[in-house]
Amino acid sequence: MELKNTEYEVDADGIATIWLNRPHRMNAWTGRLHTEYRYLLEQANLDEKVRVIVVTGRGKGFCVGGDSDALSGHSERGGYDSGTKADIARPGFGTSPEFDAAFAYHFGLDKPVIAAMNGPAAGVGLALACFADLRFAVPGVKFTTAHGKLNLPAEYGLSWMLPKIMGLGRANDLLLTSRVFTSDEAQHLGFVNQLFSADELLPKCYEYARNLVHSVSPNSLRQTRWQIYRDLHRDVASSVIDSEHLIDEMSKEEDFREGVAALVEKRSPDWPSVK
Repeated sequence: MELKNTEYEVDADGIATIWLNRPHRMNAWTGRLHTEYRYLLEQANLDEKVRVIVVTGRGKGFCVGGDSDALSGHSERGGYDSGTKADIARPGFGTSPEFDAAFAYHFGLDKPVIAAMNGPAAGVGLALACFADLRFAVPGVKFTTAHGKLNLPAEYGLSWMLPKIMGLGRANDLLLTSRVFTSDEAQHLGFVNQLFSADELLPKCYEYARNLVHSVSPNSLRQTRWQIYRDLHRDVASSVIDSEHLIDEMSKEEDFREGVAALVEKRSPDWPSVK
C-alpha cells in the first residue's frame, strides 16, 4: 500500500513505529488515515521481527480527532461515511469475538502498543490512545472527548474504555461535559502513565519498549495482554482457570526453561523463540 498519511519504521531491537503523518492538519483522522493505520498494524503484527509497536504523530499533534473537512462533508451529505472500504485490513481480528470491531482490534494483537502522545488528542484520537496498552505524553497538551459539542455519541468505545482506565466518576466528568483536560491532569486521573518533555518522549518510549523486548518473553507478552483484555469480559473463576491452563502449556516451552535458567544464573534471558 502506498503510504500517504502515515510513516513506518522497524529498528534493530524489533520496535515498530507508526507515525500519523498529517502534520498540516494536526494528524486529524480520515478514512485514508484509518485505512493506512490498520494496514501498518497488520504488517507489524505479522512481522516476527517486531516485538513492540509505538504509535505517535508527526508535527505538533497526536491526533485532534475527525478532520473538520470530513465532518463538514458528513453534515452536507446528511449522514456519516467512514471513508473506508470493505477490504480494509483486519489486524487482531479472530483472537476473541469481543475484540472484532473498530479499535477494539488492538486487544487481539500479538504485541503491545505504546501511544507516544506528542501533542493534543481529541475524539477518535483520544479513543486511539485509549486502546494502546500504555500511554506516555508531553506535559501541558490538551485532550478532550469532543463528541458532545458536535451532537455525537462517545466515539469508538470511549464510553467503555475511559471508565475502565480511570473509574466511572472521573470518566463521566470527561464524557458528559466533553471538557478540555491537560496531559498533567490525565496523569493524575490514571490515563497517562508518565510525562516526558517533547525531546525525551520518543527516546523514553523506546527505552521502555526495549526493556519489554529484552526482559519479557514474546509469548508471555502476548498471552498476558490477552488475559488482561479477556478478563474485562469474564468472571474471576474463568480468569483463574484460564491462567492455570496457560501455566501448564507455557511451562513446557523452551522460553520457560530459558527464563528459569537465566533467573538461577543471574543473567539476562536469551529467548529461544526469537532466534
